[in-house]
Amino acid sequence: MVMMFEKWVSTILFLQFCWAGCGFCGKVLVWPCDMSHWLNQKIILEELLQRGHEVTVLTSSQNLLVDYENSSGLNFEVIFVSQDRESAEKNLEEFLYLAVNIMPSLSLWQSAKLFQNFFLQATEYFEELCLKAVYNQSLMEKLQETKYDVMFIDPVIPCGELVAELLGIPFVHTIRLSIGNTVEKYCGHLPVPPSYVPAAMGGLIDRMTFLERVKNMMFIFFFDFVLQQYDFKFWNQFYSEALGRPTTLCETMGKAEIWLIRTYWDFEFPRPYLPNFEFVGGLHCKPAKPLPKEMEDFVQSSGEDGVVAFSLGSMVKNLTEEKANLIASALAQIPQKVLWRYQGKKPATLGANTRIFDWLPQNDLLGHPKTKAFITHGGTNGIYEAIYHGIPMVGIPMFADQPDNIAHMRAKGAAVEVNFNTMTSADLLSALRTVINDPSYKENAMRLSRIHHDQPVKPLDRAVFWIEFVMRHKGAKHLRPASHDLTWFQYHSLDVIGFLLACVTTVIFMVTKCCLFSCKKIGKTGKKKKRE
Repeated sequence: MVMMFEKWVSTILFLQFCWAGCGFCGKVLVWPCDMSHWLNQKIILEELLQRGHEVTVLTSSQNLLVDYENSSGLNFEVIFVSQDRESAEKNLEEFLYLAVNIMPSLSLWQSAKLFQNFFLQATEYFEELCLKAVYNQSLMEKLQETKYDVMFIDPVIPCGELVAELLGIPFVHTIRLSIGNTVEKYCGHLPVPPSYVPAAMGGLIDRMTFLERVKNMMFIFFFDFVLQQYDFKFWNQFYSEALGRPTTLCETMGKAEIWLIRTYWDFEFPRPYLPNFEFVGGLHCKPAKPLPKEMEDFVQSSGEDGVVAFSLGSMVKNLTEEKANLIASALAQIPQKVLWRYQGKKPATLGANTRIFDWLPQNDLLGHPKTKAFITHGGTNGIYEAIYHGIPMVGIPMFADQPDNIAHMRAKGAAVEVNFNTMTSADLLSALRTVINDPSYKENAMRLSRIHHDQPVKPLDRAVFWIEFVMRHKGAKHLRPASHDLTWFQYHSLDVIGFLLACVTTVIFMVTKCCLFSCKKIGKTGKKKKRE
């Protein structure tokens, strides 16, 4: 009897928590993407858990950072694929070798093409993952019976939106960048005027010269007609067969109720956007916590000169010996102490002021009052932590969105860019001295920080609000533009333009015929009068 009473009390308290936290307890199904994408997505999921929602992650067995063996409150439905984690890690290392050592020496066109090839080669793995999800009858029945309220999807890996469509669940996208803005532009119908919206991977800014606008137009043409992120023909057929009706990958992706974009106006250039696009950049940022004692002692030993944080991200673990020595030589020549995240062989030129770490508490270090600058590869997460804490940057971009990210920071006066492939020790040293000693860089970084913090709602709360909004209202169709219901020629008003041109041509033709007829009539009348 006592146990039964305690059970009822626990149930009542749980329900009260749910109603107090979010008004109801919903069920969220998640389609994740690995690596840094998952780190952002997981923060939102943890907040949803805190608010009493039930969260289930539909994940591949070979994901590296999606730790389904230690749930921490999340439920997992694991799709077991033929490729194991070791093979996935090996493939990632091969790609990173190309990205770090080959891509920087290529032209932008070649680099973009190489990046595309990586995605196209992954189609086979994506296909297996999708087949084992949508054609697994027991899994789909279990998901159907659970009656999820919303699906939260990272669309970089296809199939999440197909699962949502099959289950009849409204879904929310979370995205930062697709090659050539393909997904946002063509699937989300986000306006992308080429006159002032720079194409992805071009390293351009919004205020372009004539030649830069020519380059931008060429890049857009290149992405639209030559380079594609996905094998669209394959996925269009796959989705059509799975749904039992003609459709396309983009049409299905375009049914997203809300698009959560992982940037904000402290980072982005002003551009048009739609009411179902919400910018939530920096949602992972938070106030700095104390550093580990050994690290804090090293930082404090820098005195008035302060420290420099250096990280090329979680994926780039080592460099060639020549490049590492070049970098270490430059770092040795500054008065600041340097904390460098690096797992490669210790460079011979490493200075006494530089200490190497396998891992850095990056957010906490950037939030330390003694940090003067941040050397970064230009990943979105790291840039946002620097913006959050007002730290100027030296950017060493290598691939994907990194050149664009650093171009944004350079245009806003908060960063200096160094070319990874051609840089010398003198180049890196000069860039470091500039951002540390020129006060304008710190001022601009602090200005961006103030913009970031001066929001009516925190980015994380805004992201969670829109997911809950879709759950409460079973969608957000009132925010979805009518353009999704138009064909491509209707969207561009080609039918209207054609009709008007036909009308004008008809009028011109008739007027011309009338004039010719009148002229002939007048001519005949004149000749008749002359004969008389």
